[in-house]
Amino acid sequence: MISIRSIRSLCAEQWIRDDLYVKDVRPQLRKLDDRSSAMIFIGYDERVKGYRAYNPVNMRVHVTRDAIFDEEASWDWEAGGAALPCSDFIITEVEQAISPAPVAAAGGPGSPASAPPAVMHATSASPTPSMSPSPPPLTPAPTTPPAAPEFVSPLANDDERVDASHEDTPLRYRVIDNVIGDALVPGQAARDLDDEALCLVCEGEPSSFAEAEHDAAWRAAMKEEMEAVERNDTWELVDLPRGHRPIGLRWVFKLKKNEAGAVIKHKARLVAKGHVQKPVIDFDEVFAPVARMESVRLLLALAAHEGWPVHHMDVKLAFLNGVLEEEVYVTQPPGFIVPGQEGKVLRLKKALYGLRQAPRAWNVRLDATLKNLGFEQSAHEHAVYGHGHGGARLLIGVYVDDLVITGSNPAEINRFKDEMKAQFLMSDLGLLSFYLGIEMRQNARGIALNQRSYAARILDTSGMKGCNPTSTPMEEWLRLSHESMTEEVDATAYRRIIGSLRYLVHTRPDLALSVGYVSRFMERPTVEHMGAVKRLLCYIADTIDYGLIYPRGLGETKLVGYSDSDLAGDIDTRESTSGALFFLGASLISWQSTKQRILALSSCEAEYVAATMAASQAIWLARLLSDLKGKEAATVKLKMDNMSALALSKNPVFHERSKHIDVRYHFIRDCLENGSISAEFVSTKDQLADILTKVLGRVRFHELNARIGLVKIQDEHKDQGENVSSNPCVSV
Repeated sequence: MISIRSIRSLCAEQWIRDDLYVKDVRPQLRKLDDRSSAMIFIGYDERVKGYRAYNPVNMRVHVTRDAIFDEEASWDWEAGGAALPCSDFIITEVEQAISPAPVAAAGGPGSPASAPPAVMHATSASPTPSMSPSPPPLTPAPTTPPAAPEFVSPLANDDERVDASHEDTPLRYRVIDNVIGDALVPGQAARDLDDEALCLVCEGEPSSFAEAEHDAAWRAAMKEEMEAVERNDTWELVDLPRGHRPIGLRWVFKLKKNEAGAVIKHKARLVAKGHVQKPVIDFDEVFAPVARMESVRLLLALAAHEGWPVHHMDVKLAFLNGVLEEEVYVTQPPGFIVPGQEGKVLRLKKALYGLRQAPRAWNVRLDATLKNLGFEQSAHEHAVYGHGHGGARLLIGVYVDDLVITGSNPAEINRFKDEMKAQFLMSDLGLLSFYLGIEMRQNARGIALNQRSYAARILDTSGMKGCNPTSTPMEEWLRLSHESMTEEVDATAYRRIIGSLRYLVHTRPDLALSVGYVSRFMERPTVEHMGAVKRLLCYIADTIDYGLIYPRGLGETKLVGYSDSDLAGDIDTRESTSGALFFLGASLISWQSTKQRILALSSCEAEYVAATMAASQAIWLARLLSDLKGKEAATVKLKMDNMSALALSKNPVFHERSKHIDVRYHFIRDCLENGSISAEFVSTKDQLADILTKVLGRVRFHELNARIGLVKIQDEHKDQGENVSSNPCVSV
C-alpha cells in the first residue's frame, strides 16, 4: 500500500508529476456540480483496464478509464489543490445601440478611426397615443477604448488580447458586423472563421429585442405585428388596478421557410410570459383539441381515393381572435412604449400568444364560427368537421391555426374560403403542399407524402450528413440490452436524435420498429445504442426520398387491418412487441409498433394481446371514417397469422393456458360478437405487419415496404405541372 508521504516524496522528486481529471460518475449530479475531480496519476491497474489515480482530498485511490491528463499542472500540497492554468480576459461595457466599429487592418496606433455609425431610429416629432417604437439613446461611437471596470484584470499589452491558444493560426483582419452585439475594442483581432464555425454571422433568429432592433427586416416584422394587434383591438391602455400584477411581454422571432428550406418571411411574434400565470387566479381551462396525424392521413386518403382537391388555409394572428373571460393585464411591449405613458399597462380584451388560456380561447371562437357555417363536429375527433350529406361533402381538419380543406365540390370549397376570410384575417395557401413539416404533392393519380427536408435536417444536425448509406435500419441479428458494457454517451444528444426520429415516423412506417426499439434506452444510452442509432441514420440517408403514396380510386373505401406480434423480443424483460397496420382501400393510414405491458407465456397469448390493441384502433378509425363520410360505420376486417390466437378470439374457451389473461385483453371477443370487427387468417408471407414487430432481412424488408405503399418520390412530372411520380412498385 502506497502512503501519502510516499506520494508526496515521489512528486517532489518528479517521479510522479502528472495531474489528471477523473470523470464524476455520481448518479445524482446537479446542473452546477463539477463533472470531474483533480487527482494524481500513480500507475496502471493490474486487474482491470484503467488508470490508478490518487485523490489527495479524500485520500483514496480510484481506478478509472475516463480521465484527461494535464502534464503541465502539478499538485500544490500546501494549498491542497492542483495548480490550474488561468487566462486573463477583458470585459468591456459598450452601449447596445452602437454598431461595432471596423477594426483597423494591421495598421498601427496611428490608423484613422472610422466614422460613427448612423443611428437606427429617429425620435418621433410628437408623441401619439398609438404604440410607437421607443427611440434608442443617441450616443456617439467612442473613438477610444472604454475604460475597463474595476473588477477586470487588465492584460500587459494589447497584443495579449488575441487568444493565446491560437497563436499558430494565421490572422486575417476584417469587419464582423455585430456577431454578438458587442463592439470590438481596438487591438482585438476578428478571426476569419470557417462557414461552419461562424454560424452566428449567418442569417439567424434573434433571441431578444436588443438583437433584432438593428435589423431592418426584423423591425418591419415587429411593426407589422403591432399594426395587426392594434387593428384587432386586442388591448386598451389603463392604469394598473390595485391588487393586480401585470404579465410581461417579449418578442419571439422566427424565420418562415418553405419545403426547400429557403427563407420566405421574417416573422415577429409578441408573446406574453405566461409561465408566471397561476391556475384559478389567472386562468381556468386551457385544453384545445388538434387533429391527430392519423386523422389527417385518413382525410388525405379519402380525398385521394375520391379525387378531391385538398386545400390549405392559415389564420393570421389566430390567438388574437380569442375573447378572454378573465381580467388580464400586461406590460407595454419592448420598443413600443407610448411616450409619456410609461407607467401604464395594457388590459387585454382578447387573447395573446403565450397566455395559458390563449389556445382554448381561439378554439372556442373557431368552433363557434364553423358551427354557425353549418359544420358538424366529429364526435370521435373534435378537430375534424364535416358539412353536407351523401355525395356533397366538405371536410375540415384543424391544427391550431392551420385548416386542411377538402370536398367533392370545388365551388363549395371556394365559398367556404370566402366565408372564413369574412370572419378572420386568412392566408389562402392554395393546394396543400406543406403541412407541419410534411411535404404533400397532389396530381390526378393521387397524393404523395414525405419528409425529405426534415430528414435531411436530422442528418445535418446529428453530424451524419454524407454518411455511408445502408439498406436496412437495423442488423437482422441485433439485440440491444440495458446492461450494455460499453461506455455511456451523451444522453441529451441521444434523446434529441430520438425525438426527431419519432416525428419522422409520421410518414415512414418502415422506421416505426427501429425508432421504438432504440428509444427504450434513452435513460442511459451507451456506445452500442448510439451505434444502432447511427445505423438507422445511415438507412435514412439511403431512403431520404421515400414516402407514402395515396392512389386514386384503387379498391373500396373500406378499412382493413393487419395484426402481428413477436415473442419475448426484449432480452431484458422478455416482453413482446405488438404491431398493427390499417389501410383505407390501398392507402396506409395508421401504424403502431408498441412493446406489450405484460409478459406473454406463448405466441398465442402475444398475438391475442396484439389483436386487442389493433381492435381498439380499428373501432376508432371506423367511427371517424363514418363521421367523414356521413354514413354508418362498416365492419373492419382484421387479419392475423396465428391460428391459435384467432380461435381464442372467436371462442371464449376457458382452459389452463388462457385463464390468467387479464379481462381487458378479451375486448377483441366483444368486438367480434357485435360485428364491429371481423377476424380472418392470413399467411405469414402476406402478413404486412411483420415490418412492425421483427427485424427483417433486406429482401423481405423491401418487399413489405413496396406492398404497404412506401416508395421513392420523384419529380419526373414537374414539367407537366404535376408533383407526384410513379414508382416501379406502386403506380399513382
